[in-house]
Amino acid sequence: MKNKIRTIIINILSNTLGNLLVFLQPHKARELSKKGMTLVMKNDLSVKERLMRRAILKKTEKKGNFKELAEFHENYWANKGADFFDANNKRLEHINLPFCDFIFDLLGEELSKQNEGYHTLVEIGTGNGRVLDYLSTKFHGLDKFIGIDLSEVQTNNNTRYYKKNPKLEFVTSDAFDWVDKHGQGNTIFLTFMGVLEYFTEQKLQDFLIRLNSLGKIIFVAIEPNGINHDFVKNPHSQVYGTERSFSHNYPKLFKNSGFEFWHSSKKTLEGNICFMNFIGAKN
Repeated sequence: MKNKIRTIIINILSNTLGNLLVFLQPHKARELSKKGMTLVMKNDLSVKERLMRRAILKKTEKKGNFKELAEFHENYWANKGADFFDANNKRLEHINLPFCDFIFDLLGEELSKQNEGYHTLVEIGTGNGRVLDYLSTKFHGLDKFIGIDLSEVQTNNNTRYYKKNPKLEFVTSDAFDWVDKHGQGNTIFLTFMGVLEYFTEQKLQDFLIRLNSLGKIIFVAIEPNGINHDFVKNPHSQVYGTERSFSHNYPKLFKNSGFEFWHSSKKTLEGNICFMNFIGAKN
């Protein structure tokens, strides 16, 4: 009981101080928002900036301004994505990739059943390109592997690092913009360990509908859901977790866009904040 009261008092004081700092330093608050505040890595923000971040996110969420919340996330990955992947490179290769590898085996089985010839795999939010490079060695029948990312720094790093792999191409772009200009049928799309969670519900629905219009599409989505998101009680997307990203009702959104699942499973992650969905969809 004492610990609960103590937590409540700390939260009240943190919120009050954070709001006061935002009020007194509006320029600093705008700077934080512009750079992005999705994740806080070690030594990334000062105590003052963490308090302001918390206040800004809480106020934005309370207003129901999910578009602005999504812009915060977009700013983060565009400006700080390269730093994040540099700091988490070993975890991606030695923990995250083995955790998810089974879905790629299932993708191979699904491709073997298809009469349509798939020639390209596009990873949305490719980060450091490690997953895309790995898949280029796993799926020899595909001609091209394209990695889309918001970070120009990360895209340039990837282009230099993987220059000896002619099948890889890296592009700095918003996924929706890239699909509008370059999207084609007979393409496999992939998101790895959380990308669609930064789209608003409406943007994700529009994006999936746009993909369906291209022709034959396979989508492999490895995406988190908030552990307490009950789709029956709340069929719409909701904000969750320390990042304040979006927990989406993926079965509903894919179905509404003309896709059906050829695989669906989930694994619980550390901390019980969320579980990871493994979705294989096709139209």
